[in-house]
Parts: sequence; C-alpha cells; structure tokens
Amino acid sequence: MKKKTVPEKTRISRTSVLAIGVIAVIVIIAIAVFTLMPTARNAGTSVNTSDSFTTAGALYSKSVDLANAGNYKDALQAADLAMEQNASSLTPLIQANRAGILVMLGRNEEAITAADVAINARGNLTTTHSIAYYNKGNALRALGKTAEADAAYANATALDPSLKKP
Repeated sequence: MKKKTVPEKTRISRTSVLAIGVIAVIVIIAIAVFTLMPTARNAGTSVNTSDSFTTAGALYSKSVDLANAGNYKDALQAADLAMEQNASSLTPLIQANRAGILVMLGRNEEAITAADVAINARGNLTTTHSIAYYNKGNALRALGKTAEADAAYANATALDPSLKKP
C-alpha cells in the first residue's frame, strides 16, 4: 500500500490550527459571559432585595425593643431606617409601629399619617391593621377628636377583640 500524500496547498499548518482553536475558545467564553451575565445580575438583585428585607426586619425588631424599653426617640430612628430599606412587604407593619411611637413622642398628626399607610395596605394584615387603628385612635384622642378616636378603637377591636378602648 502506498501512502497518500496531501499536496502542500491543502495542508493546514499547526500554527493555523492553534490559532483557530484559540479563537474558538474566546468565542465560546464570550457567548457564555453574555448568556450568563443577565442571570448573574438577577441573582445579585435578589440577594440585594433579600439583604434589604433582612435589614429592614432587624431594624423593625430593634425599633419594637427600643419602644418597649421607653426609648421612643431611638425607636423612631430605627423604624425610619427600616423604612429606608424599601422592603415594601414590611411597610405596613413598620408604619403601624411608627404610629405608636409617634403618639408617644406627641407627634400625633404624623402618627395618624403613618397609621393610615398601614390601614390602607392591601392583603391579609388583620393584626397590622388592628394595631394601626388602635394607634390612630390614641393619636386622635390626644388631639381631642373623641368621635374619630372611638371609631378607630371600634375598628381595632373588631379586628382584634383583645384591643379595648383605653
């Protein structure tokens, strides 16, 4: 058997094969980067959202603890920092808490506004709504708006019978 020889014109040099291989690898890497980049961005966003939610929750808890200890100024500061995290699912709960803190600080108009944010939130938020109505009732009573306060207390009690008019 005679060995076939390939004419010199049709042979591909080793350098050419190596160059083509390197280019192919670069193209594959580029495609992978552009394909995976949106996934990486979305993963980063969910982590940031999760971090924001976790931070807001921790600040809300700190706010409650400070308020229970009678440190209303720092409690309000923690609640405001929790709001800055933009964890929208926690907004009604944080605002209901802020309303009670604001009442204790004598900032009753602001308390009513915070309570209304919580009250107007949609969803199955019975406990949050009841606390917001109760804190709104306290703010209205402090402002001498007895009839409106009684209505707010009635709404609170309807949602949670353990919340009685003071």
